[in-house]
Amino acid sequence: MTEVTLLALYGLLVILTLILQATGTMTQLGLGYLLGSRDETHSITGITARLERALNNSVTAMVLFAPAVLLLVATESTSNQSLLAAQAFLVARVIYLPAYAFGITGVRSLAWTIGIFATIALYLLAL
Repeated sequence: MTEVTLLALYGLLVILTLILQATGTMTQLGLGYLLGSRDETHSITGITARLERALNNSVTAMVLFAPAVLLLVATESTSNQSLLAAQAFLVARVIYLPAYAFGITGVRSLAWTIGIFATIALYLLAL
């Protein structure tokens, strides 16, 4: 498994999060609202609202993680350490999603912290 493979797997996790969030939103607000212009503001609640926040955070994490991986690959700087950091990132984000969705705040915060430190490590390894 390579850092690029882990990046692709994370992309699939973000897509899964999007599908879960959209499905929950459709259940709460109806297909008509989702297909419309959404000029009116409606609120989602519960797990669907947490999935929306997790999705926003996941996209931000992707924006930070992807360039680090691509820098490592472009500069041919991948190593056992970068692979381990990318693996830690992915595992942390896999834990983060259900922890956020089900409101397990301590686990969610720990997973987020591991993910951001893994991302920082990737950038440092790319220098």
